[in-house]
Amino acid sequence: MRSIAKLMKDWQFTGPNGVTTAVELPHTWNARDGQDGGNDYWRGCCTYCTRFAAPVYDPAQQQVWLQFEGVNASAAVLLNGQQLCTHDGGYSTFRAEVTELLQAENQLTVRVDNSVNDRVYPQKADFTFYGGIYRDVSLLVVNKNHIALGHFGDTGVKITPALQENSADIRVETLVEGSGTVTVELLDAEGRTAAKGEGENTFLHLDAPHLWNGVKDPYLYTCVVRLLQDGKPVDEVTTKVGLRSFSVDPKKGFFLNGRPYPLHGVSRHQDRKGLGNAITREMHDEDMALIRELGANTVRLAHYQHDQYFYDLCDQYGMVVWAEIPYISEHLPNGRENTISQMKELIHQNYNHPSIVCWGVSNEITISTKDKADMLDNHRVLNELCHKMDSTRLTTLACYAMCGPFNPVAHITDLVSWNLYLGWYVPGLFLNDLWIDFFHLVYPNRPLGFSEYGAEGMPNLHSAHPRRGDHTEEYQAKYHEYMLKCFDRHPWLWATHVWNMFDFAADARDQGGEPGMNHKGLVTFDRKTKKDSFYLYKAWWSEENFVHICSKRFTDRTEKEIEVKVYSNQNSVALYADGKKLAEQTGEHIFRFRVPLHGKVELKAVAGDCIDTASFRSVAEPNPSYKLVKTKSKSANWV
Repeated sequence: MRSIAKLMKDWQFTGPNGVTTAVELPHTWNARDGQDGGNDYWRGCCTYCTRFAAPVYDPAQQQVWLQFEGVNASAAVLLNGQQLCTHDGGYSTFRAEVTELLQAENQLTVRVDNSVNDRVYPQKADFTFYGGIYRDVSLLVVNKNHIALGHFGDTGVKITPALQENSADIRVETLVEGSGTVTVELLDAEGRTAAKGEGENTFLHLDAPHLWNGVKDPYLYTCVVRLLQDGKPVDEVTTKVGLRSFSVDPKKGFFLNGRPYPLHGVSRHQDRKGLGNAITREMHDEDMALIRELGANTVRLAHYQHDQYFYDLCDQYGMVVWAEIPYISEHLPNGRENTISQMKELIHQNYNHPSIVCWGVSNEITISTKDKADMLDNHRVLNELCHKMDSTRLTTLACYAMCGPFNPVAHITDLVSWNLYLGWYVPGLFLNDLWIDFFHLVYPNRPLGFSEYGAEGMPNLHSAHPRRGDHTEEYQAKYHEYMLKCFDRHPWLWATHVWNMFDFAADARDQGGEPGMNHKGLVTFDRKTKKDSFYLYKAWWSEENFVHICSKRFTDRTEKEIEVKVYSNQNSVALYADGKKLAEQTGEHIFRFRVPLHGKVELKAVAGDCIDTASFRSVAEPNPSYKLVKTKSKSANWV
């Protein structure tokens, strides 16, 4: 049976300055300069080296493979001075067999390159392209006859469920490198055998299957595929299986298992403050816990393939996923093959995840594209490739705000969504309603979604009269209040995804109080502060009882009477001032109270058994730290 050993420690890293230092994986060389602004983070070639003893294996019966789960952006791998493989694409798994090159003691060298070029995506986008080996590296020992390891970085097992009225037929296809007999066993969540089959292309039948039903009931079976030699297992791959059906009606929205299932959620970037993309499983867990607390039921994993572990979490917790490749912002005529290879890897490596319902072909590709004909042809090729590789899912793309509804790129994929920031980059929140209504009037049979919408909000900036562009926590909340009501007026949208769940780094950006950062997140970059907008969405989406007093960090006030806003998913909120009941209101989501302010006031909001507190004080002059400090930078954005 196969064994796996991690190669995460005792690496020597030679960085941009030519100095060699000891590091452990995961690692990126842009953890700091990729987050401090200036659009000057170092992009180039760095080298990682490590030494390891050959694993215990039988050369007559076994092989040894090397596996990389994420190296950004291009990699050249050498073992004992011999080139082993190359890989272009910084977000997917790749492997190589190393058996013939192994010695008793081995030197592994990986040249990693995130240089500017015209053929590997991404090259232009509003996020940092961290260079490094930022996911796991492993040695795999397998029998010479094994379930395939050399097929686009996937598991060698492809599972395709088909649901009927009260039954399911599950096709299990297994790629074998070598020879042997394949057996397949499907286990229910309690570990009991639900179905069995045999062969490299077999069908399993289930009566009355337990469906994967989103966040309410994300039920998973386990498929165990074994390769036998002379009746004895020599290799095994286990895969979680979710049985579900879905569809999209342009006039009614998204359906899961035949029932309406409005998709409301967030987009996620994977990076962290001070770490970049070199993050741990515990950090993935924390991100998922925050997304679940919010009450989201869908995640757009932008703008690249994420860690397999996070897709597993989406399966486990019932998140509906939009998965995409980093074909973004600018079409590269020399990059077509890279879009194809990244899409093939995305689909092959993620085909079995029940959470994924659509493949994203591109994002904002019309921002900076000169050869429109070649760009459109590239999109058609990718769209056809997705359908050829996976007939069970839909295709989609995200259009740039300035990409009009008549642009042909918006009509290639099965679904379309727009990245619109009406009310942030341009004035007029009401324009969102007009835009949605116009598109639906002109294209009533075209499913439409919002793939990005948001406003910058910094928890240290505040205003009693928030306005567009001030980057205050209050304006961000005001913006999202409008958008949630707007989406309630348009329930047929196929999906809406907040931009973004978390603040993230974009070294070229200088738009607010902190260069190199995009502050549209509902949670801060370090995951330590939930902004008021987080609680607004929780009031709309979550079933977990809570109450939250807004603007708690806006302590110093100059008014004699202040408005205190409270978010809750309860239908009644009482507000107490200095221990005395001030008022009680019934309503939905948003509750507003007028509070006299003389000196200092201690407030307590009560909703059912939930309590939240805050304090405010009267000051003579506005606190200058609450206001955005204007800089001399002429770069308001990254384009």
